[in-house]
Amino acid sequence: MNPDRPLIVLPESDEDLLDECDVQTFRSSGSGGQHVNKTESAVRLRHEPTGIVVQCQDERSQHVNKIKCLARLREKVEILNHRDPNRIPTKPTGGSRRRGRIAKRKHSQRKQERSGRSWQEES
Repeated sequence: MNPDRPLIVLPESDEDLLDECDVQTFRSSGSGGQHVNKTESAVRLRHEPTGIVVQCQDERSQHVNKIKCLARLREKVEILNHRDPNRIPTKPTGGSRRRGRIAKRKHSQRKQERSGRSWQEES
């Protein structure tokens, strides 16, 4: 993620977080028959300060979908707030340097064996 972007701070309580969001309800699609076709149980939340949008239409209850939306919003913000720790450069170990020298020597010998023979001398 972008380390220059400031961290997103969300309120602790769900009520305060809902005050910062634009809540839309709509009819969910998919299976569920008559109940789904008549009720607006799906919920879409748009966090006004950041513009992050999440939606949920998993359950038949609008209240449960709203709670799930808030959890998804918090998860999304947590992912956006993730910062990788600073890497501390280290020196190669003695064993890795030794293995590198051995591999280089083998590679050099293999190439020398290829170029050492000429086709005319073998005949």
